[in-house]
Amino acid sequence: MLLFSSKRYDRASFDECNRLRGHHLEHLDVRLDARTAELAAGCDAVCVFVNDDVDAATVKRLDELGVRVIALRCAGFNNVDLTAATAASIAVVRVPAYSPTAVAEHTLALILGLDRHIHRAYQRVREGNFALDGLLGKGLHGATAGVVGTGRIGQHVARLLVAFGCDVVARDPVADPALVDAGVSYVTLPELLERCDIVSLTCPLTDETFHLVDGAAVAMMKPGVMLVNTGRGALIDTAAVIGGLKSGRIGSLALDVYEEERPLFFEDRSTEVIADDVFARLLTFPNVLLTAHQGFFTIPALRAIAEVTLTNLDDIEAGRTCPNRL
Repeated sequence: MLLFSSKRYDRASFDECNRLRGHHLEHLDVRLDARTAELAAGCDAVCVFVNDDVDAATVKRLDELGVRVIALRCAGFNNVDLTAATAASIAVVRVPAYSPTAVAEHTLALILGLDRHIHRAYQRVREGNFALDGLLGKGLHGATAGVVGTGRIGQHVARLLVAFGCDVVARDPVADPALVDAGVSYVTLPELLERCDIVSLTCPLTDETFHLVDGAAVAMMKPGVMLVNTGRGALIDTAAVIGGLKSGRIGSLALDVYEEERPLFFEDRSTEVIADDVFARLLTFPNVLLTAHQGFFTIPALRAIAEVTLTNLDDIEAGRTCPNRL
């Protein structure tokens, strides 16, 4: 199996988990697309991550090269053309729940960081500025927090917010009975946007959720709302959200994902000029906290990703039913 977009930490976790399995693994710090698919010649399987581009053209080339399995080492699969893969009889497998607690904890870290202005306070203290002006927090206890998407990650986010004393409301096509028992109320998206002091996006990216937060949604939001996205970048229309920041409708913003992150994230760009004007604009706001898709990035999560991915490969090779096949 050839792992695309493989970093040092991917090599370490996959090689460790593969010691007793015996798969032949090769690692490339190159993103998969229709052009780089040539590198998979001679491989039965490829392993891809969130910013690899597995569109119809890429699938076609992989099929021509004899690749029979596309293994996603992530939960989301919006970057894969499933119709093309099915037509080519290429199995697509994923890791649906490697560590939902990791992303949920990162979500709470972003919320707390924004509310208490940790990112600004850190820089001030390093510069010898110990003044507290401008660092006044609102506090989470008693705030109304909305969780959009109560799958495995969203469930954990909701429970953490309940533990902090928030009044939690949620939006999801299917209500989770355990969350309802914990005091979470399910409401419509417009009601959630209108009521909430904090809005957390933890839903998957689909045709229905693309730009879920657009200009119209921003206009519905409670003035001064905190918006946090740890789901997928394209859940929000970034230009519309910037408009909300400028008007003050959005009081603060935290993003661990960005809709045009592919050319930026997972690489060291510190010596380069950021050519993305929209992202550069986000960096100018003092009330914006950005991280580079690190919500999943914990030791247990990396181990689980490798373990489940290799188990998926075992199932396919043995002809067994793979519960994680799409």
